[in-house]
Amino acid sequence: MSETVHFDVDGPVCVITIDRPEVRNAVDRPTALLLADAFRRFEVDDDLAVAVLTGAEGTFCAGADLKGVSDGRGNRIEDDMSVDGPMGPSRIKFSKPTIAAVEGFAVAGGLELAMLCDLRVAADNAVFGVFCRRWGVPLIDGGTVRLSRMLGHSHALDLILSGRGVSGDEARTMGLANRLTPPGDALAGALELARKLASFPQRCMRSDRQSSYEQWDLSMAEAMANETQLGLSVIKSGETLAGATRFADGEGRHGQF
Repeated sequence: MSETVHFDVDGPVCVITIDRPEVRNAVDRPTALLLADAFRRFEVDDDLAVAVLTGAEGTFCAGADLKGVSDGRGNRIEDDMSVDGPMGPSRIKFSKPTIAAVEGFAVAGGLELAMLCDLRVAADNAVFGVFCRRWGVPLIDGGTVRLSRMLGHSHALDLILSGRGVSGDEARTMGLANRLTPPGDALAGALELARKLASFPQRCMRSDRQSSYEQWDLSMAEAMANETQLGLSVIKSGETLAGATRFADGEGRHGQF
C-alpha cells in the first residue's frame, strides 16, 4: 500500500496508520481513498477481528489537507452516500470493532475519523476538537451525528459550536477518550484492548455490537425485538453452548477473563 497509509497485521488485529507527518497527518484525496480501501480490506478479511487506526510520529490526524485543494488533491465531496466520504472511510458500515489510538491532535476531520471508531484510546495530552470551526469548514464526515449520539447532545454542541480543544480527564468524561495512557503509549494501549476484544467469542460480540448500533433507527419495542432476534441467532449457532460448557468445566471463575 502507498507510503501515506500503512496496513500492518498482528494476528487477528490490523493497524492502519496515516503517515503524512509533514502535515500532521492531514488527509488529502489520495490518502482518503487509501484509508477507505484499508478499512474495506479489514472488513472483508475473516482472519481479522479488530482494526486499530492511528497516525505516525505523534499525531493522530489534523483533518482534511486544505492546502491540497489548491493543487488538485482536494478531498472528494459527494452527496451520494454510497460513495466514500471526504476523509475516506466515514460512510463504511463495519461489522467488527474498530479502535482509534490517539496521540497529539485529533481535530476537524481527524476528530471525525476518531469518532468513526467504536472506541478511542488516547494519550492524556491528546487534543480533540472541531478546529475547522475557525475556517468555516463544515463537519461532513459524520461529526455532528456521531458526536451527538456518542457523547450526548450537550457535550457535542459544546465541541461543535465552540471549536475548543479537549484533552485528558475532560475528554474521558465526555466519552471522547474511553481509555487514557501516558504520552507515547496510546498505540500500545489500543493494541492491548484490541487483542482482548479479539479473544472473545466473536459471533456474540459482533451481534451485541450490531444491536447497539441498529437501535438508533428503531422504536424501543422494535429495538428490543431486534436484540432478541440477533441474540437467538448467536444461541442457535452453538457459540453460547460452547461458552457455557467452558464455564461449567471451571473456566472464568471469580470474574477471571
